[in-house]
Amino acid sequence: MKAFLLAMFSFLIISCSEDNKKRGVDYNQFKTQVKLTPEQEKSFNEITAKYQKQQEQNFEAAKAQGGKMDRVALGIKNEELRAKQAEEMSTVLDAEQMGKFNKFVDENSRKRPRYNNQVLERIKTELQLSEEQFAMLNAANDAFEKSFNDAHDVYHGNNDLAKEYWEKFDGQRKEALKKVFTSEQYAKFLEIVKDQHFKGRK
Repeated sequence: MKAFLLAMFSFLIISCSEDNKKRGVDYNQFKTQVKLTPEQEKSFNEITAKYQKQQEQNFEAAKAQGGKMDRVALGIKNEELRAKQAEEMSTVLDAEQMGKFNKFVDENSRKRPRYNNQVLERIKTELQLSEEQFAMLNAANDAFEKSFNDAHDVYHGNNDLAKEYWEKFDGQRKEALKKVFTSEQYAKFLEIVKDQHFKGRK
């Protein structure tokens, strides 16, 4: 079944070339939204610079692998970096500032194009999935992410085209899961993911 799902999502792998646009979050914009002490600002600048540099290094390393960039692996690394940055930042900002910081990063950072762990856990719990069903949900979700990332060079810089690809692969993900869930589970699943839409870059 896993092989079947992966086969459904197998598409031409296209190598990716990036332009020179600035990547990442503009943390100077965040500093206009909160009042930091000079000491806080110094630490804030050091932390964000450190993690932006690591993110850039990860990107360059992924690009240097030759052939095709593994955008899934890069997305996972960037998620890990954001988690570490938030942990370090929590020692600098107070609770209110930290809440605003987390919200800002969440709204301005590039997300992996998939159901995140919170959504997956909600689907598993509310649908009372068996372990096999949950494994298939993860396989379909992983295949969706890989297919969307593999098509990156086709839609790069074109939000409308990227949305078309996202919706096409999302439809295939749903069709695959329709074969895995009972009709009652599938109805609940559609309700849970109804707000999961393509989010283009601003």
